This record gives sequence, C-alpha cells and structure tokens, in this order.
Amino acid sequence: MNKLQAMEVFIQVVDCGSFTKAAEMLNLPKATVSTLVQTLESTLSVKLLHRTTRQVMITSDGAAYYERCVQILSDVRDAEESLSRHRLSPSGRLRVDSPTGLASEILIPALPAFFERYPDITLELGSTDRPVDLVEEGVDCAVRGGELIDPNLIARRIGVINFMTCASPDYIARNGMPQHPRDLERHRCVNYFSAKNGKILNWDFTRDGERIEVALPGAIALNDSNAYVQAGLAGLGVIMMTDYLLTAHIAAGRMVPVLQEWRSDPLPVHIVYPQNRHLSAKVRVFVEWVSELFAAHPNLRLQTPRPSAVPADLQLETV
Repeated sequence: MNKLQAMEVFIQVVDCGSFTKAAEMLNLPKATVSTLVQTLESTLSVKLLHRTTRQVMITSDGAAYYERCVQILSDVRDAEESLSRHRLSPSGRLRVDSPTGLASEILIPALPAFFERYPDITLELGSTDRPVDLVEEGVDCAVRGGELIDPNLIARRIGVINFMTCASPDYIARNGMPQHPRDLERHRCVNYFSAKNGKILNWDFTRDGERIEVALPGAIALNDSNAYVQAGLAGLGVIMMTDYLLTAHIAAGRMVPVLQEWRSDPLPVHIVYPQNRHLSAKVRVFVEWVSELFAAHPNLRLQTPRPSAVPADLQLETV
C-alpha cells in the first residue's frame, strides 16, 4: 500500500462524506478508494469510518487521524515545493489568521496585488480578534498585535498600532468635550473585552510623562474591533481604537477626536508561525509581502512618528 496515497484518499472521503464522490474527485474506481481505506484501517488496527448505506461518518479515532494526515501531507508538499525548481512561484493552500480590523482595512484591500504576484496560492484568511492556537487549528501563520508570550511561536515584528480616542459629533453635542482623561469617568464609554479571557480592558493615557490608567463606565462592551467602531459611530459613547480604523471616519466628519494631547500605549505587530513547522515558500512570501505592506503604511510602519490623523480644518474646539 502507498501510505501517502491512502492518506489522500482517506482525507477526500472525509471531506466529501462519500466514497463515490471521493472516487470521482480523485478519478479513481470506487473499489480502489474503498480498498485503500480498508487497508489503512487494517494497518492501523482502528476503525476510521462508520459506513451505512446512506452516509459515511468519521469516528473519534478517524477524526484525530484525519488532522494528522492533513498536516503530514501538507508538510510533504511543502518539502517538495522548497526543493523544486518552481520555488520562486509558490503554490498551494495557505491558512492565515488576522485580527478583524487589520483583515478588513489593511490585508483584504491589498490582496489583489498579492494574488497578482502569487497566482498559484490559495488563501484561507481567518478574521477574528480571538488569539487562535496555530498548531491546534492548522494555521500556517498569523498577524498579531501586542506583546508575545507563547514560547512555541517564532515572531517577526512588522509594525506598530497606535490608538485614538473619539466620539460621534452627536455624542459630543449632547455630552460635551472631555478635557482630561478623568473627565471620561462622567461620560459613557464603549468598553472592549478580551476575547481570550473576557476581561474588560482598562484605558491608558500618557502626556508629558504623566500616565493615567482607568476602568471607565459604559453601557456596552464588545470584543470585535469593527463592531466596536460601529458602536462609536452610533453614538453609544466615547471609544478608543486603532487609528487606521478611525482616520476615514474623522476625515468624513463622522467621528470627532477626543483628548488629542494624550496618547495611549502603542502595540507592536508581529507575524508569527510555529517554531517546529517547516517554513514553506508560500509562508515565506506571505511574511515578506505583509512586511512590505506594513512598511508602506503611514499608520503602521515601524520607527515612524505617528502622523496627524486629523486634517487642520476638521480639528474642533473643546466645549
């Protein structure tokens, strides 16, 4: 038995949920597909699939073996790709994860240029503010903001995220403009809670060496950056969010900067991948592409003074 072929057949049967459909996809006789899976089960001495006349269901042992097969075949393809003469034109499936705001505002609009450069890569882009387990969830690499504490990940710092404090014009008209971070204790604020542990994050402000960190009152807390911005636009309260998600709304007059003399702690941005995983050509080119993308972005690049996000004619007087 060709073990790798048997693994490929097993994966296809699971993905299709049918021996017949798998045989069609693989252009193999149904009997060959069935024999390969049966031989695999005999060799492993475990039942991988439950078969009935109507459906095929994977067993718990089969589910565990399926995940390992997917990873093994991916590693084999990566190894072959890295040695092939087509190394400069990588191909195959690439799984990436990114925070929602970075995905929607930065990565996705730039992807046409990526696919023009690497047309043979098939990208699966996960978009969540929850920190995924790269190994457990089969993710090749991820873009992450904040300090890294996972020793099993290799990280490359590619940029920095800055924050702004804003509110809608209607909210400011109703409640006035805060003059000091402590004034926010008398305002409604939209809070952000960690998707990892559910903890509501404190707000931090720094000006001329003075630092203030406070927990602020709010009627709503969210854990998705795009939803968080929408809450601010809806007038639910003062928000603090990444500047690249707010600059267009400020320029259009939909949001008003608050406490412009105060800054929040910036977050480093890294692209990470598991240290025990072979860095394939497709992962390598994606890492380089994202690094170039951040380096060209005025709000995200490293070692660049933060530009003013507010045009002079849109800066408002305090009340």
